[in-house]
Formats: sequence, structure tokens, C-alpha cells
Amino acid sequence: MDRFVARANVDHYIGLLNDPGLAAEKRATVMTLLMQEVDMLRGDFEQLEFAERKAANGRDRLHHLRSELDSTMEPHRAEAERVLANAEATQHLLEHFCHQLRNKVNNHH
Repeated sequence: MDRFVARANVDHYIGLLNDPGLAAEKRATVMTLLMQEVDMLRGDFEQLEFAERKAANGRDRLHHLRSELDSTMEPHRAEAERVLANAEATQHLLEHFCHQLRNKVNNHH
């Protein structure tokens, strides 16, 4: 049950981080909460697959945002750059999440 709750919380926090209207101070809090949930996940293949899916979805989102940025004109360009920067920071956390779980899985097998 704990894994289910942690995974649901991870999904929820990623969704919050993807909200372009999330204020910077709240973004920092949500990132902290996300990392706390990630730390609760144990290092097994099921959790690693979950992490890999989240990271792959994040990479797809980044690709999409970068494509949109290329076609964004002023006055919306600054906002698009901010959204992209937030997505890149979130992706960095997701990649770190995957790396941590890969290490846990490799150390247990």
C-alpha cells in the first residue's frame, strides 16, 4: 500500500510541477515533497520501470516544449522559456530518481 501511495504522490507532484502557474516558492516546496516520496520507493524492478516511464514521459514533454519554444513569438517567449526551464528542472529530478533506483536495484541483485 505504501508504494501505491508514494507512486500516486509522485504523479501528483509531477503534475503540480508541470503547471506553468505554480509560483516559484511553491515549486521549491513541491520539489522537496517529490524527492521525499521518491526516497520512500524501494529499489526493485517494478519501481525502476515506474521511474523509467516517468522519465520517458518527461523527455517527451521537454521535446514538445522545445519545439513549441522555437515557434513562440514575443511577447509570449519569456513565459515559454520559463515553462521550459521548469520542465528541465523537473526532468533533472526524474533522471536523478531513475539513477537512484537503478543503483538500488543493482545493489540488491
